[in-house]
Parts: sequence; structure tokens; C-alpha cells
Amino acid sequence: MLSSIQEEKLDPRIKRTRGLILQSVETLLAEKSFNAITVQDITDMAEINRATFYAHFHDKFALLDYKIRQDFRAELEQRTLNACHFSVDNLRALIVTVCEFIGEANTQCKSPRSQFGPLMETQIKEQTKGLLMTWLEQIGSNPSPEIAATAASWAIYGLAQYWNEQKDCDSLGEYVEKIMPLAEANLQFSRA
Repeated sequence: MLSSIQEEKLDPRIKRTRGLILQSVETLLAEKSFNAITVQDITDMAEINRATFYAHFHDKFALLDYKIRQDFRAELEQRTLNACHFSVDNLRALIVTVCEFIGEANTQCKSPRSQFGPLMETQIKEQTKGLLMTWLEQIGSNPSPEIAATAASWAIYGLAQYWNEQKDCDSLGEYVEKIMPLAEANLQFSRA
């Protein structure tokens, strides 16, 4: 898909149409499960024709994948984590972001886990890994930034998902402090 720089360069009409499609699917997800939503539902709500929809997305699953990617990217940008460097405080903020993003996604949608789970997991892990790699490349790490970022992104996602599934769990702040050593362990490095 498109990077954020490529997204910014899109024709305003394309941005507007994608915005209408995204708004429509977001509204529909609040009303019914993703499996129950059809492309026709989306195009009717967006007031576009099916050909226009398919000019932007192969199917509704590609749309959902795009939506999750854009939403998580926006969350990272809003918290300026994409403009930061590696530090324990920034790692903590990243973990909080992942936990809150998963929790918010689970509350906004009808039966979210079955439809969103695999797509959300993929997008969050990929973007978390990319961010961690950028941080680690800035300081040089051994093992390679890719290995460390891969391990940490999987751990962060898994721990965030666990927190969101627990009914009687610590507050987010308490939980993050408990798991910080686990996340940091995946990022242990010596300067290259």
C-alpha cells in the first residue's frame, strides 16, 4: 500500500473518495459485524458506485486492512512517536499506544476479534517493528535492528492483546510497568 508521503501526494479527489469510503465503513462497523457488511452497503452509504469502490480497493478486506493501517499510523503520529528516538519512556509510550489502540478497536466494532484480529495484528506488528527499527538504527544495535524489532513488536502486541482480554487486570499504567522488562529484554543491545 501507500506510504504516508505517497498518501499526502494523492489527488484531492482520490483523498475525498477514500475518506467517504472510510467514513462509511466506520459507521457500518458500529452498526453490524464486518461479515454482514457488503460492498453495496459501503457504496450506498458513501454515495459512490461500485466501480469507484473497486478503483480504490480490491474488496472489503483490503479496505479494512487499509483502515487499520491508517488508523494506527495516525495514532503513532498523533503521539509523535514516529518523530522520536529510542528511550525507555518512548518504549513505554509505544506500549501504551498499542494497548489503547487494541482496546478502542474492540469497543468500536461489533464482534471485532473474529474479523479484525488477524488484520489488526499484522498492521500493528508491522508498524511497531518499523518504528522500533528506525529507533534502533539511529543508535546502532547488535543484534541487528530488524531481529530486535521483530522480537519486540511480537512481544508488545501479544502483551497488549493479553491486557485487553483480561477482565480483572491491573490498570494500564500498572500493567505497562510490570511488562516493561519483558519488552526491554527484546531490545537489549550493545553499541555496534
